[in-house]
Parts: sequence; structure tokens; C-alpha cells
Amino acid sequence: MFQIDPEFVDKIPSLTEEEYQQLEENIASEGVVLNPLVIWNNLIIDGHNRYKIIQKHPEISYSVYEKEFPDRYAAIAWICKNQLGRRNLTPQQKKYLIGERYEAEKMAHGAADGFRGNQHSDENLVRGQFDLLPESQPNADKSNKTRKQIAAETHTSDSYVKRAGQYAKGVNAAEEAVPGIKQEILTGRIRPTEAAVAAVAKAPPAERREKAEQLRKPRAKPSDQEPEEPHDESENDTSDCDPDDIDLVEFSPKRNLSRDIAFMRSIGDEMAISTAVMTVEDVLYELGDAAETLIDRWDLCMEQNPSLIIKEECRTGIEKLIATTINYLKNVRGGLS
Repeated sequence: MFQIDPEFVDKIPSLTEEEYQQLEENIASEGVVLNPLVIWNNLIIDGHNRYKIIQKHPEISYSVYEKEFPDRYAAIAWICKNQLGRRNLTPQQKKYLIGERYEAEKMAHGAADGFRGNQHSDENLVRGQFDLLPESQPNADKSNKTRKQIAAETHTSDSYVKRAGQYAKGVNAAEEAVPGIKQEILTGRIRPTEAAVAAVAKAPPAERREKAEQLRKPRAKPSDQEPEEPHDESENDTSDCDPDDIDLVEFSPKRNLSRDIAFMRSIGDEMAISTAVMTVEDVLYELGDAAETLIDRWDLCMEQNPSLIIKEECRTGIEKLIATTINYLKNVRGGLS
């Protein structure tokens, strides 16, 4: 009998009921588990669902692959990397797995160098709160190198990986405070901002439940703050677009740009009065998250629909979206000057 490690299971995105049923039907039909169970120190590293099905159908044959890891952090990093390479993931699941991999690899490097630290409890390790190696430690260079390597392998960026680590900590902290909310976040059932999720882990333990519950509240929109004004079609004029001017941010083709800029300025005035609302880091964090979301969604759509992308009407529509986005950014830039 193999053992199940709750922390290992926790890193693996759950199958839906339909997906699990289909997997069970496929295995029962084949009469054999085609993919081996991956085991380390008698713990299942990969194949938890297959093992559950095997226990229900003992007549089904299966194989085992023994894998070696220097420690459990290296095992967790492998689990995350393995899941990233073989599953259809939501953007939230992808970000979480990248973050968990990054934090686990930092821990693996720290363990190898003797930076286990005794100021944190083992309980925190079980919960996945990998924070024993702050970036100010001597091995910060290793953390930077780890981020760059993960970014290259996952086709993201150095900053994305770093933020993903903070996001994963926030998801874990929210789940600890409000059990069940992790699944809501990672499946996209609720869509809190990345900064709001990360803030849960940064909050004092006594405040985490309240912050986690707030993640379930719908986001406020600029249109909720101010009445709608007549839309000036000239704001979406695409005649002067220059792609070299672009810095990607969230796309919104029908927004009233002058109103949005005024709204941004009003928020800036409020922040100057009450810095407890948000910080400069929070603002940049939010905009960075929007940029990464845009890139992820465009890449996914373009990669999964090549037969549609080549159609003339689709290409024309994409060009218009690009032009509108560029003009939006130029207006934002003008509003900041």
C-alpha cells in the first residue's frame, strides 16, 4: 500500500466529476493503467486518481516508477512542473502551480545550503507557506536564477514568476482561513485580483479570514463610480496607431477614455490622502497582472484557433482590436504626463 501525502495532493488541480468518471471508464475498459504511478519513499508523487481507481478495481494491473528526490521540496517542484506540462489549466491554476514550483525550488536550494531556519514551525511547511528564504538572504542570486529558469520554461517572465509565488502564498493562506475558497479561485468561479489574493498572506493571521471572504465580492468597476457620459468616437480613432509605442495592458475597446483617465486621477488623489487604500507597489502589481492576463488570453486564443486566425474577417477584426488598444495606451500615457 502506498501512502498519500496531503501536501502533494494539494498541489494537483482536482479533476471534475466528469473527468474522473471518464478516467475510471477508460481504465476499466483497458483493464490496465497505462501510465505508471510515480513513487518516492512509498509516497505517491503522480497518479493519485489512478491509485484511487485501482483500489476500487483491484483486478486492474498497473506499474510503478520509483523516482528519487533529494527532499520533499524538490518533489513538490517536480509535481508542479509535471502538472504544468500535461493538463489543460485555467490561468489561475497555471499561476498557482508556477508560484508553488518557484517557492518549492527556493526551499530545495535553501535546504541544500543548510538554510532550513528554525524560526518557523513545521506546521507552516505542511500548509505550503514557503517563506523561510527571504530574498535578502545570501542565496538571493539563486532565487533570481530560479525565477529566470522557470520563466523561460513556462514562457512567462521573471516578474510573473515572482508574483506567482506571492499569489500562491495568498491562495494557501485564504484556503487555511476559509476552507474551500482555493477551488473557487483556481477554477475561476470567483475572480479576485492577484493583489487581493496575495494580500491575504501578508495580513496578520487574525485578519486573514475577513480578507479571504472579501475575495468573493465582485470587483468594483469605474462605471459603478461615475455616471455614464456621452462617448466620443474620435477617442477610438485608429489612424495614428504606432505599434512601437505599445506597453501591453488590459484591453477594453468600448471604454470612455477621458472618463477613465479622470477616474484614475481621482483615485490618485484619494491615495494621496489615505495611503492605507493602496500603495504604489499595489498599483503596479495590479497593472502588471492585467498585462499578464492580456498576454495569456491572446496567446491562448491565437494558439488554439489557427484556422480562424488566417481568415480575412478575423485578421481585420484583430487589427482593429490592436489599433484600439494602442490608442487606449496612448491616451493613458497622455493622461499621466
